[in-house]
Amino acid sequence: MFTGIIEETGAVESFDHRQAGGRLRIRCRAVLGDMAEGSSVAVNGVCLTAVDLGAGSFAAEVAPETLRRSNLGDLKPQSLVNLERPLSPAGRLGGHIVQGHVDGAGEFISLEEAGAGNWWLKVRVPPEVDRYLVFKGSVAIDGISVTIAAIESGVLSVSLIPHSYRNTNLSTRRRGDRLNIECDILAKYVEKLLGGRERSTLTVDRLREMGF
Repeated sequence: MFTGIIEETGAVESFDHRQAGGRLRIRCRAVLGDMAEGSSVAVNGVCLTAVDLGAGSFAAEVAPETLRRSNLGDLKPQSLVNLERPLSPAGRLGGHIVQGHVDGAGEFISLEEAGAGNWWLKVRVPPEVDRYLVFKGSVAIDGISVTIAAIESGVLSVSLIPHSYRNTNLSTRRRGDRLNIECDILAKYVEKLLGGRERSTLTVDRLREMGF
């Protein structure tokens, strides 16, 4: 489990695309501190397994489903990626519960200055993701835990503080880029629990008949 609090940005060293999936190598420093062969690591919000650890880098196998659903397939050498290690048992949940299971890719629309070092980010999200997003709810964008400031007509808007702008890869994004979106897992559980219930037939007229 992750929290959406990015530890550092790494740089893609190489991406070997194969007939099925691929192998990604990333240069980094901070997340290597206690990383071991087989450790989990979130790359742009996608939970991957670190292998072939080297001096200043690690590799990860990327499955075809991951390439289809996320923006990892768009990565090229020198691309910046957001990195986060899993939450330790004694750690603080500074963001929200992030599983590293991307629901879909949104489209970067704009990133505009909002004053005092803050930025206003707009992302178009696919319909299958939109239904889980609510005003003031949580969402992970490229692995970054953010609060939804507005959601209208399939466009998600968030306010980025100076720290998030300086310490993530969002400043390198351009219009049309794909961003990984992971919705709050709680929204999915609520949908599942309510999905089996019959639609209520209670109406305003019926309430009046009952004396309300």
